[in-house]
Amino acid sequence: MHADELDLDAPLVRRLIARRFPHWSALPVRRLASSGTENAMFRLGGELVVRLPRHPGAVPDLAHERRWLPLLGPRLPVAVPEPVGAGEPDEDFPWPWSVYRWLAGTNPVAGSVEQPELLAEELGLFVRALRRVEADGAPTGYRGGPLPERDEPTRAAVAELGGRVDARAVTELWERAASAPEHGGPPRWAHGDLSPGNVLVDGGRLGAVIDFGCAGVGDPAVDLMPAWNLLPASARGVFREAAGADDAEWARGRGWALSVALIQLPYYWDTNPALAENSRHVIAEILTEAG
Repeated sequence: MHADELDLDAPLVRRLIARRFPHWSALPVRRLASSGTENAMFRLGGELVVRLPRHPGAVPDLAHERRWLPLLGPRLPVAVPEPVGAGEPDEDFPWPWSVYRWLAGTNPVAGSVEQPELLAEELGLFVRALRRVEADGAPTGYRGGPLPERDEPTRAAVAELGGRVDARAVTELWERAASAPEHGGPPRWAHGDLSPGNVLVDGGRLGAVIDFGCAGVGDPAVDLMPAWNLLPASARGVFREAAGADDAEWARGRGWALSVALIQLPYYWDTNPALAENSRHVIAEILTEAG
């Protein structure tokens, strides 16, 4: 998936656990299938999960989560990852790694959400709660800057996609979103990567939100992306109301969803079918919504 990605497997994780956490060394290890791009995940027994960075760019995310999840978790209405062990680099693995409590649930699939209005409301309330967390001293989010800063990479992605998308239509929609009024209030907390792969649904309800490596403060409109990368059109109004988004924020959220999808699509076209398909879904949904 990435040119600098390491080859990670269950025997490696067993060695790491045996050295760092010998009290867990008898637990079975099983790699988990995931469309995630930054970390590999391994089930450790029945109650734990191990996350190892796939490539150097993902390394800072685990330290970021260790620092900020204890602050965010108690203030949010759904479960988030709980770090319970910190692995250090050694001769087998060059970077820090983490052990978390296991969170039940499955990743929803865009277009096949079982109870879309319920999920929309619960996701919106999560977004609203997160943006209410005290932001003083918090780091800037990975996607915390103004939307127009993404103009160059977004246009470059459209050019790279060529005839695989309607270049004129998506460019017009991007320009419209990028010209929306900017966030005028104080920076707010945002997850920064609310995609189906970072949402867990359990019994038709929002069970957990995972992967806070992009989290930080900035324009909270970035957390409106599930309106297009996960929810059907019929549930978007419920999500918007629960999140408390005004017109300008909604327009920026649409722009974030479109920009992320356009940039991801050529990069993951051949290497991550699930993420590429979701990117195509987002683009199609936004084009359909625009008429």
